Amino acid sequence: MIRLTMMAGAALALAACTPNGGGTASAGSEAAAAAGETIRFATDRCFGACPVYSVTVRPDGTGTFEGEKFTAVTGTRDFTLTPAQYRAFADRLAAFRPDEPERRVEPGSPLCPNHATDMSSVDVTWSGGAGGTRHLHQYLGCVGEDDRDTRTALRTAPELLPIAAFLGERPVGR
Repeated sequence: MIRLTMMAGAALALAACTPNGGGTASAGSEAAAAAGETIRFATDRCFGACPVYSVTVRPDGTGTFEGEKFTAVTGTRDFTLTPAQYRAFADRLAAFRPDEPERRVEPGSPLCPNHATDMSSVDVTWSGGAGGTRHLHQYLGCVGEDDRDTRTALRTAPELLPIAAFLGERPVGR
């Protein structure tokens, strides 16, 4: 009985360790992602040379990159991605897909009581899945233990896509 109690406690502790900035990926969210959603990932300006772009990927293997500022390519470029690349990107972002239609983590919100200034934001929109459209706005300057994992996962998610040539060299730490 003691062993069973310890195993249950360990399972609960591990379940609480998802890097999601306070949100959870529900079974409904996972089912929607598995059904195939169009995912739009966009970065916003910062004080400095942060790349400003959006990338949209579709479960059919098509993608669109739109470079705006501090990217190797400006304007719109289409690309293709493999099912494995789509799945890796969708899986990386799945933990951050909100259960509610809109989630905003930004300075002044209860989810971001402390923050660094002049950082970029990320906007992720999931659409076309069984779970309906979901949107996350995440300011990357929110400061907290969970926020470090969130920043890293969101900032590096585009590295899973074949868009490196469009982005060009990225400043260290951005």
